[in-house]
Amino acid sequence: MSADFTGAVVLITGAARGQGRSHALAFAERGATVIALDACADIATVPYPLATSDDLAQTAHLIERAGGMCRTVRADVRNGDALRAAVTGILAEHGRLDVCVANAGIAGFGPVCELTDAQWATMLDVNLTGVFHTLRAAAPPMKEAGSGRIITIASMGGRAGTPNLGHYAAAKWGVIGLTKTLALELAGSGVTANVVCPGTVDTPMVHNPAMYGLFAPDIEDPTREDVAPRYRRLNPMAEAWTAPEDVTAAVLYLASPAARHVSGITLEIGAGVSARMQ
Repeated sequence: MSADFTGAVVLITGAARGQGRSHALAFAERGATVIALDACADIATVPYPLATSDDLAQTAHLIERAGGMCRTVRADVRNGDALRAAVTGILAEHGRLDVCVANAGIAGFGPVCELTDAQWATMLDVNLTGVFHTLRAAAPPMKEAGSGRIITIASMGGRAGTPNLGHYAAAKWGVIGLTKTLALELAGSGVTANVVCPGTVDTPMVHNPAMYGLFAPDIEDPTREDVAPRYRRLNPMAEAWTAPEDVTAAVLYLASPAARHVSGITLEIGAGVSARMQ
């Protein structure tokens, strides 16, 4: 049964496109007011274009066209004051914050011994410190209200080592530890905190020339069709990539009343990779 989020106020970071947009649309279609937050700016150490202000506007347009309610916020999760200001604005306008999905993230690659200080620092700043800033801003008003759902998006890359993704894996592993700690600190308050770990998701983070080149270095200008067989070899179910909506289904469950006694878990959407892990 699909959960009803009528009247709920939901904050989603990294909502301009990809998984964040999918989550935003799904909550709005189920009655929530969505606060879609994104930095809408490229980062020098990220080898593919990031979301734009037009992408964020398109998320709002799609929500509103479907009859939902959306407010957009341009903010960088690396800025803790900006996240606090965003939550303060939500409370002033709506009087509540029911769900927070800390989804914003980036990818990059390189062998550990070849990563620059800037590559390492930026990855941790966005993918781990950015989640910390989001949770630090969102958790207190939820705790005060006696209810709330916090969902962080880590990665199957945070469940095992992955060549060329050491900084990414370190950040996503950190998200898991951070979220589990918060779940313990909030236990009994009415607020839950859980992690979703997607595998390879069909989004611009995966579909770009830099990422294709990593998986198909032997092919000049590899295409989506060229890399699909190689992506399939990454998981037992031989799925090249997971649809964002499959990740959204996990997010909706963890945000729903059905998950009221679920806190501190890591829900893996890994196309069978979990079976290889302890």
